[in-house]
Formats: sequence, structure tokens, C-alpha cells
Amino acid sequence: MPTRQQLIDQIKQKKSFLCVGLDTDIAKIPSFLHSYPDPVFEFNKRIIDATKDLCVAYKPNAAFYESRGLAGWQSLISTWQYLPKETLSIIDAKRGDIGNTSDQYAQAFFDEAASGMSFDSITVAPYMGHDSLTSYLVYEGKWIIVLALTSNAGSRDFQYLQTEKGTVYEAVINRTNQLAGKDRVMYVVGATQGAEFTNIRKYAPDNFLLVPGVGAQGGSLEDVCRYGMTKDCGLLVNASRSIIYASNGEDFAEAARAEALNLQQAMQQELEKAGII
Repeated sequence: MPTRQQLIDQIKQKKSFLCVGLDTDIAKIPSFLHSYPDPVFEFNKRIIDATKDLCVAYKPNAAFYESRGLAGWQSLISTWQYLPKETLSIIDAKRGDIGNTSDQYAQAFFDEAASGMSFDSITVAPYMGHDSLTSYLVYEGKWIIVLALTSNAGSRDFQYLQTEKGTVYEAVINRTNQLAGKDRVMYVVGATQGAEFTNIRKYAPDNFLLVPGVGAQGGSLEDVCRYGMTKDCGLLVNASRSIIYASNGEDFAEAARAEALNLQQAMQQELEKAGII
């Protein structure tokens, strides 16, 4: 599992801070793949082969696998096993429970002996407090990626509410950063938040931020970098649909690579502009 420094080194080596989201919907993959024993894994395998030199992380979204029962879980296990070990593996599960339940979620995604999977990191919902997160940090070297300020329209329902410690999202960052710090805590911040990254960096100056919303959701890579990049980059920008569904034909992997390459080249320019490479 990559450490923070190894992640930074990989960003510099690949000139990229791209995370490819494997939100693989069996209803959307090319029809010819349905002749394979595991169509979803075959799709993921080809996407990984086409993009692994252009990205530093992969992020399967658990919902797309859980919804298919046993077959979906097997696709997820096979995908985790196939992921390049130098890249950061993120399971986008957004778990948020306490006690024994939280322990079981951690085991499901971090304990290979129990479940067949050992992702490097997991997205978590922090709203039940610190004891909903500590089960994951028991696993040495694993990361939690805390929902902080999301890109959906409903984010303003709760995340911007004022508390005695600032907005809810500011309080979340303040409290959770005390659990483990920059080496094991990242934050989810939507790309559509723009200049809000400047404020987030007051509370999380050195943490990596996982940033969805560039591409299909219309977020600006340039704005994310202008307001959120640190001296170590500090960003993992996720793209899912814009890459994996770039084509629905037999050339889908080549089309995915072309889209990933466009993003990697834009990221290289931003890294050069910031003097990181």
C-alpha cells in the first residue's frame, strides 16, 4: 500500500494526479463483453491495462458491485486483485457506522484473509463522530477519506450549517484531522466547489483531497489546482464516466486511454506550473 511519500513520488513520476473511477454499470458496458464469464471484471481489466501508466489511483464504487449480489462481489474482488499494487486503491463505500458494525465494514474492505480484498483506503461518512472512523485506522497504513464538502446540490442542506466551531464541514475537517493527520486522512471535496478550496486549505493544509466532479460533472481542473494544490500536489482528481464510458464500442479501452491521456497532459501542465515537476 503506498505511503504518502510514495504517492507523491508516483505523482511526480507519472506527471499525473489522476484517479480513475471504476463505477462500472453492467447495463452500460459494451455488449460484446457479456460473452465473458465476468463481464464487469473484463471491462475493468481492460480499462486498467489502458490507463495504469497515466493514473496514480483507482476507485471502484461499491454500490455498482453490491447491487449485483454474489456476482458483483466476485467482480470487485477480482478487480482489487488485478489493480497495480503501486497505485492507490480506494473503495468508495461511504460507510458511517459505529462499534461492531464499523469493525465489520473495515474487515470487509481491509482484511484480505476474511474477504479477499485489502484496499488501501476507504471513503467514510463522519457524521456519527470519531468512533465511526477508528475501526478503519486500526489497520496499519490504511487511509480514511472523509466526506467533507461534496459536489451534489444537496451539500448545502447540512455541510454549510453554522456551528460554534464554524460550518459543519469545517468542524468535520478539524475534528477528523486530529485522529491521524495528513499521512492517513484525506478529504472528499467536490470539484464544483471552486474557490472554496482556499478555505479548506486553512483547515487541511497538507492533507490530500480526493476531488470528484471533473469531467462529466463539469468541474474545472484549472480552478481545483489554482485553489487547492499544495507543494506536494495534495490532490487526487477523480474521473469516472468521462473515461470509462468514452466509447461503447470494441474500442472502449482505447477511447478511455485517450480521455485519460488528455487529463494527464493537463495535469502535467498544472504540476509544471506549480514547480512540482
